[in-house]
Amino acid sequence: MVSTVLLSTAYLAPVEYYVQMCNHPRAIIEAHCNYVKQTYRNRCVIASAGGRQTLSIPIVKPDSLKCPTKDIRIAEHGNWRHVHWNAIVSAYNSTPFFEFYEADFRPFYEKPAGFLFDFNEALRELICSLLDISPAVSYSTEYVFSPPPDVLDLREVIHPKKLPFIRDFRPYYQVFETKYGFQSNLSIIDLLFNLGPEAAFWLTK
Repeated sequence: MVSTVLLSTAYLAPVEYYVQMCNHPRAIIEAHCNYVKQTYRNRCVIASAGGRQTLSIPIVKPDSLKCPTKDIRIAEHGNWRHVHWNAIVSAYNSTPFFEFYEADFRPFYEKPAGFLFDFNEALRELICSLLDISPAVSYSTEYVFSPPPDVLDLREVIHPKKLPFIRDFRPYYQVFETKYGFQSNLSIIDLLFNLGPEAAFWLTK
């Protein structure tokens, strides 16, 4: 029986990421993989008034082509924190639960951040707390080349350029659904701001 899921770090990860966190008692976050561009490591997708919108965190270019994700630093150019927070507010301020959670998320966008991995994990810990889920999370001490049979390896499966690992998402209320239809597998904040405390129940189903 698969009891553990192996995941990459992710910025405001998509819903399918938290389905796995919610339905496995243990999770391992890969800390020693080489950083790869255009993944959920530094980007998320939200539902804006204009449709799906990707928010990407700029990074400091590493000195070498191969750099562990845990050593990637966040760049402060482009005023990204202001841009991201304004986009989140614009997209979700009319959702049923945005005001309920706003004070939890705002501080992440009010001061410079250091390492991408640490920033992502601090957000993940907050989200798990808000969802009231508590998988036993650990971090790899070296790159995991061959996970054992009881570990589900989704490090490169949950990816913005691949089809969701979960193909059949149950629809839930979304503010812009009448305009765009139900948009599946957005950032977890879409589920949280729209469903509030019911989000965890949705994840288990």
